[in-house]
Parts: sequence; structure tokens; C-alpha cells
Amino acid sequence: MSEWNTRTKLVHGGTRRSQYNEVSEAIFLTQGFVYENAEQAEARFIETGPDEFIYARYGNPTVNMFERRIALLEGAEDAFATASGMAAVNGALTSLLKAGDHVVSAKALFGSCLYILENVLTRFGVEVTFVDGTDLDAWRAAMRPDTKAVFFESMSNPTLEVIDIAGVAEIAHEVGATVIVDNVFSTPVFSNAIAQGADVVVYSATKHIDGQGRVLGGVVLGTKEFIRGTFEPYMKHTGGALSPFNAWVLLKGLETIELRVKAQAESAQALAEALEGHSALERTLYPGLASHPQKDLVARQLGGKGGTVLSLDIKGGKDAAFRFLNAMQIAVISNNLGDAKSIATHPATTTHQRLSDEQKDELGITPGLIRFSVGLEDTGDLLADITAALEASQAV
Repeated sequence: MSEWNTRTKLVHGGTRRSQYNEVSEAIFLTQGFVYENAEQAEARFIETGPDEFIYARYGNPTVNMFERRIALLEGAEDAFATASGMAAVNGALTSLLKAGDHVVSAKALFGSCLYILENVLTRFGVEVTFVDGTDLDAWRAAMRPDTKAVFFESMSNPTLEVIDIAGVAEIAHEVGATVIVDNVFSTPVFSNAIAQGADVVVYSATKHIDGQGRVLGGVVLGTKEFIRGTFEPYMKHTGGALSPFNAWVLLKGLETIELRVKAQAESAQALAEALEGHSALERTLYPGLASHPQKDLVARQLGGKGGTVLSLDIKGGKDAAFRFLNAMQIAVISNNLGDAKSIATHPATTTHQRLSDEQKDELGITPGLIRFSVGLEDTGDLLADITAALEASQAV
């Protein structure tokens, strides 16, 4: 399977059929498994193989199919699926760290990720240093002999800064630190973070992997040693397991993720190019634009693809941004992304509302900033909808 091309892997990778030889993957809605005898039960608790299950919190055949397929796509040795993207982020960090450890993190992060680093880890004695993720010198200066891990979003939410995975990994590995990358905005379609130096890759499967707003899910990928030796023991005892039904939905999502994401990115590129310089906008942020300050890194790390999200900084601040949101006819107002439906979000009052005004200013999350996740609608219809909403945003 590892020699197949991506689209073939996404349709067939990891499939395991029951005795009925079903075409579509089976959903094993069971919390436990029966043993033929007491000796088998004893043996299974000592050591389990890929076809041996104990309890749904530890593993499940449907969940395992999802893990095997996404690992095949990512080029990872192994994967462990979780109940949500934040369960994956929290588990990847908490399973690895202990009191006295040092972490270096990019400061431009999703609000919940910041909460884990600022409030949860520090509460248990982990020291965290935040840096400008785009500045390799800042990463280098922050490293210490006791730095245990680095963490960053390969493309930041919502200002779409792109972090040099290979550059940061080289710096981190010099001190023996584990490189943990949240790769959601880059997507597994455009970015192979492990090949670029990441040790651990995290996805919120709720986003592009599902792609249709149906279920929560997450996944952590890495070496078999990390996944089974560090991550799995933590997760199976703390209970962040993925539901078998959700795993089945995510398997179906993987079958079409490449087709969806490529179409969404193509539309996002066209929208960004058409909207750049609009009189109602302070800034148009999209990594695929020639004006993006990291266009060379985007070309090297993402094949020049800017992803499925653009951010629009609307003149007039919060009031204008709200007029824009309320005037849209096609895009919906919500806080997910990577969906078949276009979704617009006002980060300053929703996903990043817990940040102080100083933090928002430092990260470039202005009162007028809109994060726009491009769906699968007709690009021309979306452009007309956005353009009309921009005109409405400036009407006072």
C-alpha cells in the first residue's frame, strides 16, 4: 500500500473486512470484546497485536482502519485517533511532558491551544517560552538543554503565517527536542510534515478530513515508539478515545479529501487574487498570493498551494466586520473550517475572544479581521456574495 499513489491510498488504505466481505468499511459499535477463554484474556492484556482488541477506549477495528489510512497518507509509522482535535493536541503535549520540562512554542496559535500551553501545562510545572514562529533566530535563541518539545501550527490560525517546518525541526533536534506540529490549515493533502522533519503531527479531523460538518475527531501521528510507547498509554487511561461511528464517518471523508481540498484551494486562490486591493479591505491574507511575505516558503513547503482559508481585514473595525457577516447570503457564520460549505468567522469575538487586547494586537487579530473558510460552492457565486457583503460593510 505504501507504493500506491495518494488517491488510491485514500480509498483503499487500511481497509479490513469482516467475514461478510463488505464493500464499505464496517462500523463496530461495541465497547468490549469477548475472549474464547480466560487464558486468552490474560494473554491479551499482556500484549496485543493489530487484530486483537480489549476495550474500545484502547482500540476498535473501525477506529484502527481510520488510523491506518491516515498514517499511510501522512507517511507516518503509526497513528492514534482521539475524540477531538483538542484531545489530540492536549494528549500529544501532556503525554510527553512532566514538571520541570521546557517547551518552546510559536505565539500565533488557536485560542484553545494557547490555553493548554499557558494555563494547563504551566499549572503542572512545565515552563513555556513563546516566540515569533516565523523567525528562526527567535527559535534558536529560545532553545535550552532542557527543552523537551517545540509546538507550532504549520499555518497559523487566523493570520495564516507559515512556519518553516524543516528549519524549526533542525534547530529543535540539535537539543534533542521533539517537534510537534499542528498541521490542520496546511492539510495532509498539501503538506507532508513528517518528511520535512516533524516528529509528531496533529490534526483536528473535524476539519478537512470530515469536511462536511458532521463529527468531532482528532488524530496524532508519529513513530511507533511514540504512538504506542508514550501517547497510547496516556490516552487509553485518560479516556479521549474516538467513537467508532465517528471513525467511520472520517474514513468516508478521507476517500474524497484530496478532491475536496484541491478544489477549495483553487477557489480560495481565485478569491484572494480577486479581492486583494479591494477598497473595503485593509489586508487580504492568503499564503498563495504573490504578495505574501513567505511566498518562497509556501512554494517549498506547500508546493505553492495556499490552502482553503483566507482572512480579510475589513476597514471600519468590528462594526464593519459584523455588517459584512450579516450581509452574506451563501457563506454561513460559524467557527469550523475545511467544510464543504463556506464559513466565515470573526476571530476576535469567537475563536480567540479569550485573548487580551494586547495579545490580539501582537498576533494581528484586528477588530475587522474575518477568517473565511472556502467551501465547494461555485467560485463566481462566492465572489459575488463576498463583494456585495464588503459593500454592505462600508455602508453607514
